[in-house]
Amino acid sequence: MESAIHSIGFSDNIIDIVMSDPCVSIILTGEEPALQRTEVKRPQLQPGEVLVEILCCTICGSDLHTYEGTRSTPCPTILGHEMVGRVVDLHPEYPTVDFLNRPVKIGDRITWSVAVACQKCEYCRRGLTQKCTSLFKYGHQKLTDKNYLSGGLASHCHLVKGTTIFKVPASLPDQIASPANCATATVMAAFRLAGDIQDRSVLILGAGMLGITATAVAQTKGAASVIVTDIDPQRVQRGLEFGATHSILVKKDEPLHSEVLHLTQGRGVDIVFDMTGVPEVIESGLETLDIGGTMILVGSVYPARPLQVSAEQIVRRLLKIEGIHNYVDLDLANALNFLERYQHTYPFQKLCDQSFSLEEVLQAFEASGEHRSYRVAVLPQQKS
Repeated sequence: MESAIHSIGFSDNIIDIVMSDPCVSIILTGEEPALQRTEVKRPQLQPGEVLVEILCCTICGSDLHTYEGTRSTPCPTILGHEMVGRVVDLHPEYPTVDFLNRPVKIGDRITWSVAVACQKCEYCRRGLTQKCTSLFKYGHQKLTDKNYLSGGLASHCHLVKGTTIFKVPASLPDQIASPANCATATVMAAFRLAGDIQDRSVLILGAGMLGITATAVAQTKGAASVIVTDIDPQRVQRGLEFGATHSILVKKDEPLHSEVLHLTQGRGVDIVFDMTGVPEVIESGLETLDIGGTMILVGSVYPARPLQVSAEQIVRRLLKIEGIHNYVDLDLANALNFLERYQHTYPFQKLCDQSFSLEEVLQAFEASGEHRSYRVAVLPQQKS
């Protein structure tokens, strides 16, 4: 690391960045100070590698939890995996193509899969590429001398060989496209798992970024009804703006399943998507399922108490419970297509209404922690 990285404190002046200047990153050190502004040399690309100038990086919940210390990750690292960038360098002797096998050129605006898989291990052969035994994950990777620009909170990101690249549709603004390679793609993976929802009743637990996106996706896929729930009245209201047919403000003294059964004339719903990861919410959600119903668990990505579930009820009511973690490349392709098609149907532009420069990253994390916005954007090329 010492040969590649020169660190200076946040109190130092931020230099103007041009391609002849060093690249700049904000490193999560794993010690004090937690974040450190760092200058690094522009990497010398190997065949199959790409250098991208970061245009926008939105702060995901996992970024915030890692920064706050409630989620562990190998350090030192550069946080940020929801990002859009512009290609500024390619290996001259290696043709680079995107997911649709189109040539990638300098100047192209792109995003890419958050995870790079080997395509050879047992999990990859089974189609579970997000569980590859040698997975490389942008925004979660420990920095090395070979790759010291692997996250979005930086001026540039160094894409490793094997990264699946996607050209961003010209009509999509950076701040709408940026969450595609995490939040939106994860939602598309959850719906892929759920199967056909045409004319089915859907319940979405949690109206954060995942839940709001899922609400819109359910509506566009022809669900007969879409019920969205949350403990925050503003988020419940936002659910209606994103296509929910009904919304429920969850209260401690009013069991969720009772409200849902009332809305469905006692029948219950066909499909439940849990975006909260909260055991009490999941347990109540299971009680809302009709016979033959399916629950997709999406939000359970942090430690929590074990679920209290009646196996007998699962068997007798023919229920199905599945989990989804991350996504495969096709899900990101579907995410970008969805956003391009429906960006004006639903108010996606309202979900990221605060932006900060790279040297304002501390303020960005503070704003993200206030949960006023669904997403906070860091714009590395913006000057403060």
